[in-house]
Amino acid sequence: MPLFTTAPKSICILRLSAIGDVCHAVAVIQAIQKHWPTTKITWIMGKIEAQLLHDLPGVKVIIFDKSSGFSGMKAIWKQLAEQKFDALLHMQLAIRASVLAFGIKAKYKVGFNRKRAKEGQWLFTNRKIADTSSTHVLDSFFEFSYFLGIQKTTPSWNIPLADADVQFAQQLRQDNKPLFVISPAASKDERNWLTERYATVADYAVQQGFQVVLCGSPAAREVKLGNDIQGLMAEDVTNLIAKTSLKQLTAVIREAKLILAPDSGPAHIATTQGTPVIGLYGHSNPNRTRPYLSEETLISVYEKHVQAQHKKPLSELPWSARAKGNHIMADISAQQVIDMFNQITTK
Repeated sequence: MPLFTTAPKSICILRLSAIGDVCHAVAVIQAIQKHWPTTKITWIMGKIEAQLLHDLPGVKVIIFDKSSGFSGMKAIWKQLAEQKFDALLHMQLAIRASVLAFGIKAKYKVGFNRKRAKEGQWLFTNRKIADTSSTHVLDSFFEFSYFLGIQKTTPSWNIPLADADVQFAQQLRQDNKPLFVISPAASKDERNWLTERYATVADYAVQQGFQVVLCGSPAAREVKLGNDIQGLMAEDVTNLIAKTSLKQLTAVIREAKLILAPDSGPAHIATTQGTPVIGLYGHSNPNRTRPYLSEETLISVYEKHVQAQHKKPLSELPWSARAKGNHIMADISAQQVIDMFNQITTK
């Protein structure tokens, strides 16, 4: 039986981070809105994530800055002290999020079941969704909406962009060339592809008539990576690393013909904008964490390495098993990426 047979008055979403995961959550929330347009939705999210999603239509966004610690939690509890939600969707496994959830009033607190939950999350919820340990993260998030009573649906996204952000992206284009965005940095350096191979592919794309744009955050390691790629290139590149807001980045990705990225937030932003992704995977299971609509354009060496490291066939390994090592991404060649680039751009 679904949790609700009629529209609940209010729902609170607790998903603080990261960029890729909140992009998944957007599709879930907007599916709920389509099914129950009268339901008031509050979303507690992280400070960085709010830069992208603060203006989602019909969603009240409350920002939690994790650096504020327990005092930040108390501030949110105080802000919500007079409200009791019909349901809290606790979609984050970290203990920090569970402590935050503890102080939020809701009739039903819905979380993952014990097999999937980590860091004691099951102790902070009174309803559990079905086991989602063998599904893509986005599909597991949708199980929350199905548990509430939403009919199964195809994910879609509407992330508002200001005219100024769209104009920023459009004005980047030189001589009306198609854009090829490279977002080279993953959350950990070992998950990055090789710098010289990014440069090789970028040069090839320029030679095919594309304008190549490098994108990334202001983090020092990302700035260095972008500069190193640019320094190895023979052709010109537009280096926007540390020079865009998240909204501007999203607009640039929307304007692009395709994007090249390892397992990272911009790859999932591309999904929300309908932009094809050449996803480079070696450390995490792409069937669980890949850009949702780009399964056919993945290049993965994960299966090879995770089986060799764990000495078991893929079918006997946990869905979340990881491969480790700085050498893994070297098994993806520049020619493989060029071939995929050609496959996408010649359709």
